Amino acid sequence: MVPPPAIRPARADDLPGVVALIRALARFESLPGPDDEAAARLQADLARGDRFRLLVAEEGASLVGYALYYFTYSTFLGRPSLYLEDVFVLPTSRGRGAGEAMLRALAAEAVATGCGRFEWTVLDWNVGAQRFYERLGARLLPDWRICRLEGEALATLGSAGR
Repeated sequence: MVPPPAIRPARADDLPGVVALIRALARFESLPGPDDEAAARLQADLARGDRFRLLVAEEGASLVGYALYYFTYSTFLGRPSLYLEDVFVLPTSRGRGAGEAMLRALAAEAVATGCGRFEWTVLDWNVGAQRFYERLGARLLPDWRICRLEGEALATLGSAGR
């Protein structure tokens, strides 16, 4: 029997493997992945240590998954929240416990740091992931919508606020 992947905090030398995983996630979601400039920014931001945190799932010497997260704050709870930006496991490594292990590690960190919530989003077409999250006890919130400003709209609104 193959042992489950090991879950650990990422190190700086993991970034090339993590970027490859992010690009694999982008292909899975039919989205453009990070270009080389974005990969360089990820490296710099990981080194800063205050923008996000990163877990990796490792099988032997290979990275097979990652979870990128950061902390937000709930004004209604008066407590921090752990927000999971990405969680991804290579399709060839799914079903061996890496995803669940990463979510359990993140839930433990949320509890240890006094978070009132652990939140993330899931695409509406990713029914398999939705079922997986529900099996772990997550509740899908049907009444919330994501709002996003980016590119020219962000620049326009941002310049109007100066």
